[in-house]
This record gives sequence, C-alpha cells and structure tokens, in this order.
Amino acid sequence: MPRDSRISVIVQRSTLTLVVALALIGCEGANPSTSNAQARTLPPAPVKPVGPVPAQTIDGSRRTAITTAVERVAPAVVTVQTETVQKVPVDFFEYFMGGRTGERRNAGIGSGFVVRSDGIIVTNAHVISGATKVSIGMRDGTSYDATVVGIDETNDLAVVRIKAKNLPVAPLGSSSTLIVGEWSIAIGNPFGFVLGNSEPSVSVGVVSAVGRNLAGRGDGGGVYVDMIQTDAAINPGNSGGPLVNASGEVVGVNSSIYSPSGGSVGLGFAIPIDRTKRIVEDLLDHGSVRQPWVGIRLQTPDVQSAREAAAVGAIVARVVPGSPADRAGVRAGDQVIAAGTRPVKNPFDWEARLLDLRVGEQLPVTVRRGSAEQRFSLQVADAPEVSAPKVTVLRELQLVSLTDVIRQERGVASNAGALVYRVSDRIRDEIGLQDGDVIVQVGQSRVNSAEAASAAIDRYGARGPVYVVFERNRQYLQTSFSLR
Repeated sequence: MPRDSRISVIVQRSTLTLVVALALIGCEGANPSTSNAQARTLPPAPVKPVGPVPAQTIDGSRRTAITTAVERVAPAVVTVQTETVQKVPVDFFEYFMGGRTGERRNAGIGSGFVVRSDGIIVTNAHVISGATKVSIGMRDGTSYDATVVGIDETNDLAVVRIKAKNLPVAPLGSSSTLIVGEWSIAIGNPFGFVLGNSEPSVSVGVVSAVGRNLAGRGDGGGVYVDMIQTDAAINPGNSGGPLVNASGEVVGVNSSIYSPSGGSVGLGFAIPIDRTKRIVEDLLDHGSVRQPWVGIRLQTPDVQSAREAAAVGAIVARVVPGSPADRAGVRAGDQVIAAGTRPVKNPFDWEARLLDLRVGEQLPVTVRRGSAEQRFSLQVADAPEVSAPKVTVLRELQLVSLTDVIRQERGVASNAGALVYRVSDRIRDEIGLQDGDVIVQVGQSRVNSAEAASAAIDRYGARGPVYVVFERNRQYLQTSFSLR
C-alpha cells in the first residue's frame, strides 16, 4: 500500500476512535443522575512517554521484497581477485642494451556468484582474462585459490571452481519473463576491498529495457547483444555479479556500463541468465562452448552510425555450401525477418538469436524473398572449426587447417592456410595474432595446413626470428617473434 494511503487510513482510524470515545462520554452524560460537572471531573488521559519503537515494529516497517531478495542472494556473492604478470624492463638503459627483463604484477578485481554448492562460480570472462592467478573471497573473509573451468569470450562469461563444499547457492530465475519497469537489484563488490570489508554491496533500480544491442565494445571482447538494461548502479568491480529480481532470483550477470566518466550514469547492462545457463552447462561438460552454426553470413552494413545499422535489415550475403541453411533452401539475397518467435530487424538481432541456440535443435527461420515470405527449418550444427582437429603451437596458440567450408563461412580469401582458432592474451599482445587470423606463410614457406604451420614455426624458430604472414579481414599483414 502506498505510504500516503496508509497515513490516510491511520488518520481515519484515529478519528473513528475519537468519535466512539465522545459518543460513550455523551451517553454517560445523558443520564439524569450524572451531570456535566461529573464529566468535567474525569481525570485526564494518561500521557505515555515517547520512547524507542519496538524492534518488531522497525522490522515490519523496513522489511520489503528488496531486502528479502538481497538476504536470499547476497550470501552466494563472492569477490573475484586476479593477478597478472607483465614483462617490463628491469632498467631503462639495460633494456636498450639488450639486457634482462623483469616482471610487474598487477592486481584485478571483480564479482561472481556461486551456482553450485561444491564450488562452481560464474563471473565475466573479462574479469579473469589473462590472469595468472585467480582467487575467490567469500562474504566471511575466507579466501580460496580458484581454477578456471572455462572461458567464453564471445558471451563474456567464465566459470571457475574452488575446493569447498556446502556453499550457499544463488537461485537462478528466468530472463525470458522480465518486465520492463520491474525492480532490479545489482549485487557485487564495486572497488573491491578499497571499501574495507568483504561484504557485497547492493544498488537498486528497475529493468530499463530488454533485448538491448550494444554497437560499441564493452569492458571485454564479447558480443554484447540482447542485453538487459538497468539503472541500478553498476560500478567498477561489479562485473560478474548477479542482477536480481524482487523475488530473489538471478536474472542476469552484470557485465558492462555505458559511461562517459567511467562511473555509473544509470546505463548498466547484464547478460541474460537464460543464455548464461547454457554457457555454464557447456563449460562444465566440455571445457569450452559449442558454437551454434547454420551457415548464414549477413551483409556488412555500410553505414556511419549504430542508429543506421539498426535499421538496415538482415540481408543474407552468403550461404555456406553444405551448411544447414544451404540444405534447408536459404539463398543469398534473402532478408531474414524472423528467427524462431523473435523478429529480426538487423544483424544485431540475428547475432543475438544465434547466441541463444543449442547445437542439435531446430531453428525456424522466416525470410522475405522478393515480395513473398518463406519459412525454413534449420538444423543447428557445430561451427566447422569446432569439430576440426586442433594443432597446438607454443602452448598458447591453437591452429586449424583451413578447409573450403571454413573459408566460405569466414569469407577468407586465401585458398590454404592455418586458421587461428584460439590464442592466449600474451600471444595476442606480444605477437599480434588474433582469433580468426589465417596464417599463410612462415618465413619463406607457404602454409597449407595447421601441421605445416607448426613445423615451420619450430624450424625457423630454432634459427632466429620467425616471420609470419597472415590474412585478416581479407588483408595480408606481417608479424615477427622469437622463441625463448
């Protein structure tokens, strides 16, 4: 009941009590044997001294759905502490004379929440990306070393494990039933232990919007589409913590903010929990995420702003031969207007739908071909590079031999080469190779497979610097490095 209404009721009840009291006094005064004088000699009502309000009254007036929800989830919220090691020169002059290098240790911090009582914790990929050490701080101050179960940078999610039992678990809800305007509660550890203790903090707002697509990049390298928007304050250190509804259920994973200043301005975004559940299942079962694939590549819009990109439509640029889309009958030039029950208005909507798919399920797709609409059912498969044999190089670089299907899917110009399937942050930073690059030459040797690339790197690396030519976005680039 709104506060004004309750005050009104209290006033009305007080008036009613006064009227009843006056009526009783009037009845006594109506008796001939009693006089108004007797009424005037009635002793004054005792005045109760003002004192503290009983504790149960405070509890009753302050306890709300929000406080109950926080009590339900907060015990499962943890602090994620990371450490990264960065190579730095020991001495400026020594460095330029070819001397030794040293190490600088950098600390990072974020949030997470327990999803399984035996120590399984969810956080953001960008919170632990590149970390050489991850530890978990519990609400009571206890700290555990953590091992990384798996990372999905595309969805900006990660799962870590600690050796603990009987931990409090955060109840997981559903993001598909969210109502714009309903309460949303962000729980986490903004600024970490700078604030002096391990208790998580709480900020409250509403669900500002659902299905938000962020054209710009967030804190990590993820694809931020179909996000939950909230005005609950999300600040540095909140990343990876839960977004909770008024029923005390986790509906999202706090991930990024839009802010000109770096602090919260009421534009926070969370990854929907329904997508998170699928990612966590894959990471626990396989250590990596199965990448749903249907073989459709959309046209890249030639626009100047995100507003224009949101209105260009989803036009099929290419259908990979032999892919699920090809077998179903989708053609280049078709405009995708719906995927499942969800409308598709632009490439962002299509990417968002793909992130929610599971390998093996059927995806109904509606396209506009000319003036007619056609419907197809696509059998979702693994991305071709996922099932291809992997070759590990330098312990931090996974390569896959380029095939016709992979080349068509990714729009690679080269006829042969080694696709960079996965690369560590260190290799990305120091050498410059990224996921999706295609190595076509090592030294003077042309590369036609992942095995050939690995052998050439070992051969040239034993004699000196390794020169690598690779394709990225249909352009050829070069990098060099030394094995040590």
